[in-house]
Amino acid sequence: MFQGHGLLGLVRAGGPTMYLLLGCSVLSLAVIVERSICYWINSPVTRRTFVAALVKALRKGGRDEALAVCAKVSAPFARVAAAGLSRPGAGAAVAMEREIELQTMLLERRISIVGTIGSVAVYLGLLGTVLGIIQAFGDVSQGSGEAMNAVTAGVAQALLTTAAGLVVAVPAVVAYNYFVRRIDLFVSDMELCASEVREAMEAEER
Repeated sequence: MFQGHGLLGLVRAGGPTMYLLLGCSVLSLAVIVERSICYWINSPVTRRTFVAALVKALRKGGRDEALAVCAKVSAPFARVAAAGLSRPGAGAAVAMEREIELQTMLLERRISIVGTIGSVAVYLGLLGTVLGIIQAFGDVSQGSGEAMNAVTAGVAQALLTTAAGLVVAVPAVVAYNYFVRRIDLFVSDMELCASEVREAMEAEER
């Protein structure tokens, strides 16, 4: 029934709900691409490589040289280390904790959109299913001469919106779970880095 239809043709055939699903798909894809690029940019080096370079710089040239190492790395744990190195004494631990919270908020930005779309798209597909069936049986109740065709078209619309809802929802849910896992790894790296930087600063002050 839908052979020869392009994307726009399928959207029109699926009814009003398809336009909502198309909008959700575009928004979800945009956020997935943006967050993927963000996480890639924020992973230039491993935490171990960074900490080794920082400790070496701290021993060789003090905090100024260690801060210079932090400035060259775009990873969240580098910003946490820089926050600690910029504050003397006991204030370093507090500064790093606050920076971890800030970086976590930045990493989590917009991923709730993907998670919400992953949940809502399924229900939008079901809504399209219900509307299609209602329309089909409404045409039958009016005694249309082409009642069977009306039922067939309505069921086809229902199946199309259900499929579209799943097509939008599944990648969004997978991406959301992946992003949550990546954020957990970022947070673990930041916490470990804060601990290692604190130990390095204490060793330097002895």
